[in-house]
Amino acid sequence: MLLESIKKPNDIKKIDPKDYDKLAEEIRQFLIHSISKTGGHLGSNLGVVELTMALHLALDLPKDKIVWDVGHQSYTHKLLTGRKDGFDNLRKYGGMSGFPKRCESECDSFDTGHSSTSISAGLGFVKARDIKGEDNCVVSVIGDGSLTGGMAYEALNNASRMDTNFIIILNDNNMSISENVGGMSKYLNSIRTAENYRNTKDGIYTSLLKKKHGKEIVDTIRRAKNSVKQLFVPGMLFENMGITYLGPVDGHDIEGLVTVINEAKRCKTAVLIHVKTKKGKGFEPAEKHPARFHGAEPFDIETGIPKKLKPKANYTDVFSTVMIKLARRNPEVVAITAAMPDGTGLKRFRNVYPDRFFDVGIAEQHAVTFAAGLAAGGLRPIVAIYSSFLQRAYDQILHDVCIQNMPVVFAIDRAGLVGSDGETHQGIFDLSFLSSIPNMQIMAPKNKWELSDMMKFAVKFNGPIAVRYPRGEAYDGLEEYRTPIEYGKSEMIYHEKDIALLAVGSMVQTAEQVRDSLKEKGYSCTLVNARFVKPIDEENIVELCKNHKLLVTMEENVASGGYGEKVRAFVDNKELKAEVLTIAIPDEYVEHGNVDILKKEVGIDAQTVVNKVEKIYAEL
Repeated sequence: MLLESIKKPNDIKKIDPKDYDKLAEEIRQFLIHSISKTGGHLGSNLGVVELTMALHLALDLPKDKIVWDVGHQSYTHKLLTGRKDGFDNLRKYGGMSGFPKRCESECDSFDTGHSSTSISAGLGFVKARDIKGEDNCVVSVIGDGSLTGGMAYEALNNASRMDTNFIIILNDNNMSISENVGGMSKYLNSIRTAENYRNTKDGIYTSLLKKKHGKEIVDTIRRAKNSVKQLFVPGMLFENMGITYLGPVDGHDIEGLVTVINEAKRCKTAVLIHVKTKKGKGFEPAEKHPARFHGAEPFDIETGIPKKLKPKANYTDVFSTVMIKLARRNPEVVAITAAMPDGTGLKRFRNVYPDRFFDVGIAEQHAVTFAAGLAAGGLRPIVAIYSSFLQRAYDQILHDVCIQNMPVVFAIDRAGLVGSDGETHQGIFDLSFLSSIPNMQIMAPKNKWELSDMMKFAVKFNGPIAVRYPRGEAYDGLEEYRTPIEYGKSEMIYHEKDIALLAVGSMVQTAEQVRDSLKEKGYSCTLVNARFVKPIDEENIVELCKNHKLLVTMEENVASGGYGEKVRAFVDNKELKAEVLTIAIPDEYVEHGNVDILKKEVGIDAQTVVNKVEKIYAEL
């Protein structure tokens, strides 16, 4: 196998060019078989095999820098830098990350995980290179979806003013370009990047600028040239910004890609290469169902069907059903997502209420301010965004929603530990950063029925409110405990004395296990479903402190700024006679891995909590 001969960076350059297509096929088959066992991002990686090969052929790694936007499409890059053996433990605890990691390889120049960041980071590399007097090449690879993020345009605006080489590759697997335009553009590209053309052009402009009225003449020539280019070049948006546009280029033609990358390296400006690729290429199920194979679970190669039977309804499914009911009852309810209609469960809502559904693309900041505008216009917007991605819109939540006390509902999916995607995707900061904002209320459901009740409460609430719920199967225990939601009030599940467990959302299920263990050992133990993280139920805390020596707060969030910190501060300020033990995630980033393993590692699993409770209670 050709792939076996690649042990380190730049080994691909030893491959005979006539074998490039064979190597591409080997890489695809390796990825399909590997990801069918471990799960991972398949469709995006199958689409960039040839593009990645071309980059490794045209560049000298790790001297040259590749910045992958989001980074979930970097599997071929990892293979070509000698990390083939790491795929056995891809995205497992202690194993290889599914994203670029600087700690893994010198060839991973920048850690990524969220979208629209690669051009900004690439610009930083370029400026650092020039200041240090180095001569390496910098390439930022960004997808057409990531280009919907405003940050990408902010970076493009800065890149347009550069007089030094910087290559941006637009990996486009969505738009269609007609062949005749592509052919004419290819012809113009070869002329515009040729050495003689550039030298002649620069010489003419320099001579004219020295003459009287030279600037006016140059400006006139440039305007005329752009008028002609407008007829043939599809990238005039970039050209008008001052960025040289090359493309569209067949993203599966390795030699053509190497040629255009080498042409781009000669330019003394920012250059955008528009590359057309097919997501899921080479695996029919992924080509037909790209969304399903974006982040795939282990699957059967023959059929593409996941190996695991469909689990019970997850929280996203419950949210999806509730949204349909809310919209049916209230014509003012509208839904917003940032390019995640499937992931957030809003696909059904879109199908039933297309005029009340808004997908704004990968633009969380815009989604939030857009929602504020909808609320100001008299509607009831529900913004469904993953916890990790909502971080990107902190200013908009504070400034545009909360200062004006707008009735916007934030449905925060994937809250808490999410597992295999690692540090960039763990939703463990939302309780902290949302709690810091005045006017914001925060709820977390203990089970699937409470998620439904909280959404109904939130839509009627006259102000900003967030409902955060975890990834995965919805807990269906404690069905008999369904006290009506009351603003700022917790729910008493088991009322005893001595030890009180105050659990937030997903941690109620863990708290049940903790209580069962403590009861078996003879302890008296109360269990409280916190429900509200902001405001906390101060009245109930005062009552608990009368006959409980130890309050144990439990949350799937970092300790700093979380629920436990608020409870401890309240108890201390009121000089209440109870000890507070906070069970939370340490203030550190949590790597990728199975969620159960991660919970044990960070100390929020049931057995670890029991051990901590017994130890501190004994000291009391």
